[in-house]
Amino acid sequence: MRIGLTGGIGSGKSEVAAELERCGAFVIDTDVVAREAVAPGSPALAAIARNWPGAVVDGVLDRTALAEAVFEDDAERLKLNGILHPEIRRIAFARESEAAPGQPIVHVVPLLFESDYAKLVDRTVLVIAPPERRIERVMARDGAERDAVRARMRAQIDPERARTLADEIIENDGDIERLRDRSRDLYRRLVTAPNG
Repeated sequence: MRIGLTGGIGSGKSEVAAELERCGAFVIDTDVVAREAVAPGSPALAAIARNWPGAVVDGVLDRTALAEAVFEDDAERLKLNGILHPEIRRIAFARESEAAPGQPIVHVVPLLFESDYAKLVDRTVLVIAPPERRIERVMARDGAERDAVRARMRAQIDPERARTLADEIIENDGDIERLRDRSRDLYRRLVTAPNG
């Protein structure tokens, strides 16, 4: 079984992924894969250098410069996604070969519904948390300003729209133990129940 796990920034999807891994899933985090995709010497980095020369310094990606170049421009962001997404998927799906036979595989994908990645998994899971809790969590985690977190949230899919697209939803509206309980329950329902 291949599961696509997503959620907006600060929703708690990383904690859900960690709990699913403890339950026995093989987890592939596309944020980690994305860093591999733009490693020095990679084809994706070369394409970025051609399109946004200021975003690559001494053969290394300058993430801040790239973000500034594409953040406010939908066409530029689409161009970047066209470079990155195929390479991220290629690496992520190659990594599936490291899973044990029959082991459920969880792809953690922030842009699951904004890309065609959702079509490549058997079930989609969305983690949702109250907006203010998400803001507080990201501010504490990243040392970010409230307005900067809100801007990042606005750049992502509306959680209520994502809710209509997801097969399964985990509400992260309690403490960490409740979230872990809900994650374990999801794993049991999806993986160990008869017929998946």
